[in-house]
Amino acid sequence: MAKLRITLIADPEIPVPPTHYGGIERIIDLLIKGLKKNGHEITLFAHRDSITSADHFYAYPAMGQTKYDLIRNTLLISRLLINPPDVVHSFGRLAYLSALLPFRIPKIMSYQREPTIAQVKKAIKSAAKNSMHFTGCSDYITNQIKPFVPANTVYNAVSMAAYQFNESITDDAPLVFLGRIEPIKGTHTAIKVAQQVGRKLIVAGNVPKYAQGYFDLEIAPFIDQKQISYIGEVNDLQKNELLGTASALLMPIEWNEPFGIVMAEALACGTPVIAFERGATKEVVLNGTNGWLCRTNQDMVNAVARLNHISRHDCRHDAEKRFSQQVLVGSFEKLYFKLINTRLNSKT
Repeated sequence: MAKLRITLIADPEIPVPPTHYGGIERIIDLLIKGLKKNGHEITLFAHRDSITSADHFYAYPAMGQTKYDLIRNTLLISRLLINPPDVVHSFGRLAYLSALLPFRIPKIMSYQREPTIAQVKKAIKSAAKNSMHFTGCSDYITNQIKPFVPANTVYNAVSMAAYQFNESITDDAPLVFLGRIEPIKGTHTAIKVAQQVGRKLIVAGNVPKYAQGYFDLEIAPFIDQKQISYIGEVNDLQKNELLGTASALLMPIEWNEPFGIVMAEALACGTPVIAFERGATKEVVLNGTNGWLCRTNQDMVNAVARLNHISRHDCRHDAEKRFSQQVLVGSFEKLYFKLINTRLNSKT
């Protein structure tokens, strides 16, 4: 296999890899390590505090979201025109590719959240023919892009080495909620479900400033550190322990989840996922195989009672089959070569 020079672009707010919250940055870190292992030469544009194994690293001069910050960072990325790589792969702002669009360098824009279709259409009009491709982290995201531009799904991944399979758990193993503590994540519903089924619940995650009132009114009054415990943010080692010793991960979301990396992390530990059927959860959760899909609180209560029907081995196997680092890297490698070959063939 030919060795490529690949440039990866992150957003400027969070280092690669992140210490706590930062799903996209975690995916970029896995991709860098996997591509490096396969012999490719990697350049990364990211937050100045990134600790990366990339061959070349450029720290953004600005980490804000003002127009001036955007211009400064875009100018930095535009240096790629001096010595173009084989492929440019962005997980950051689409605007960062502005200067590169008219050129025939193969470019991939990967969406981890809802795309702005007007921006997608504008970019494809400005891009050189057959030079621009899009991916989504789930069919839910990709299907929003496909009517307008070439796009395909590459699921997110987790390190199967970092998340260890736990074959057995204790009879009183707790339920777990892991994520940002805010209304759309449904922390309040997880608490209600745990109370109704009489199970312990461990809540882990950060409380954004905008959600402090929600936490104070709807979460904090129920935390007794006995049945309902709150342990704050957790790092990767703590997540491995927390998810590996849980009976299930609760995902009572009230929004359309683009993917939900925490679900893949739980499955890698052998822990089933019980989720509301919103966004991409129906792609990650295979009903009755690695968890249960629900539409109401009562569905979730009933699902907890049926956890003994789920094999933890099946959960881990599914994670290895669909959400491993090897699958992620292989999928993007295949796409890189496809775009490069398309470019070469279009010359003839």
